[in-house]
Amino acid sequence: QVQLVQSGGGSVQAGGSLRLSCVASSSIFFGRNTMWWYRQAPGKQRELVAAINSGGNTNYDDSVKGRFTISRDNAMSTVYLQMSSLKSEDTAVYYCNALGTSGYWSQGTQVTVSS
Repeated sequence: QVQLVQSGGGSVQAGGSLRLSCVASSSIFFGRNTMWWYRQAPGKQRELVAAINSGGNTNYDDSVKGRFTISRDNAMSTVYLQMSSLKSEDTAVYYCNALGTSGYWSQGTQVTVSS
């Protein structure tokens, strides 16, 4: 069993920045696996935001390209999501994930962007 513990988030005005962090309880597991960030806005389905594989290759949803940056620190078993130029439509609960939708999830954190 792997635990993902998330921190960061909060409220910010449009155009601002926030950073999310997610620490995995197993460094061996973390180093071997792709990590994902998802979000779920009120009344909407959970959607994929960004991913980073064990080699550091990244992928982003079109809605966040150029504004969000996913990164990882394998020594700290931590994945980050740096969010800049935030928009009101980025408001959601954000989760980190490993092993896909049937895998491990963090507890989630609210990000609220006010215009």
